[in-house]
Amino acid sequence: MQRLRTSCHRIILILAAVCLSTSVTAHPGSGIAVDRLGQVYFLDTGSGLWKIDTRGKLTKLSGLKPHWLAIDANNRFANTPLPTGALGEISRVGDSPTFLLLSTDWPIAIGQDGNLYYQSGRPGDLRLMRMTPDGATSVFATLPKTVKGEPLPHISGIVAGPDGSLYYTEESAIRRITADGRISTMATVRAPANPPSVTGIQHPYLRGLAVDARGVMYVADTGDARVLKITAHGKVTTLLQTQSPWSPTAVALFGSDVYVMEFLHTARDVRRDWLPRVRKIASDGRSVIIATVDQMPGAR
Repeated sequence: MQRLRTSCHRIILILAAVCLSTSVTAHPGSGIAVDRLGQVYFLDTGSGLWKIDTRGKLTKLSGLKPHWLAIDANNRFANTPLPTGALGEISRVGDSPTFLLLSTDWPIAIGQDGNLYYQSGRPGDLRLMRMTPDGATSVFATLPKTVKGEPLPHISGIVAGPDGSLYYTEESAIRRITADGRISTMATVRAPANPPSVTGIQHPYLRGLAVDARGVMYVADTGDARVLKITAHGKVTTLLQTQSPWSPTAVALFGSDVYVMEFLHTARDVRRDWLPRVRKIASDGRSVIIATVDQMPGAR
């Protein structure tokens, strides 16, 4: 029976990968977060979980290679059975005072209410689930069709926003869910006139995002190799434009600094080819790469 379950799990994952590959060839990690001390955590889908401390030292924390992460700052889920199943699972890594939750197949977020949020269901019939620290789960919101009127295949990123809200991305839009479950469109993004040639990705393709206390949104447009800054009133500016084949997949905030997760996108759908780097953009606009794969001992 266990062997049958394992085979079915593999078949489902293979089918999911095939469906995904029709629009997005490479699918590197979209996991980056900053803790209360200013330490940066990021996922390399080729080698595992890494930490950059406040002195810039790199440490490998885990060999798990999922796609998304969230910081459980108050260790609320330290003893909670986490979601697992044929379509993905959430794992726990770390020690007090900082635990991290790693997700294989869907974006996750810890809300301001301290609960865990993640997607559930099949493409076109997705729900956002809420899990409390005692393990109780409930449907927080049923997700609508995309802004194009098409069935929503998956969400590409999710993050806690101000006033108990949650923000999530679909391919070309950012949506907001209020604390009482109402959903609205905060921004719709168009591809630039001459988009860069990022291998196998549509234009635009929004993934990881961050939202500050004023409702300003920072989002990685992976398909167009750029990070966008979008005000609460919908004004869009380009904060960062990378050069293909490098492209951002996620962002995180610490004070007025923006941290960007970038990957080398390649024609092959092979994790070891997706080389990562982490960029810091200071409030004065200065941009510097603070970690690359060649600084990560044993990464490749």
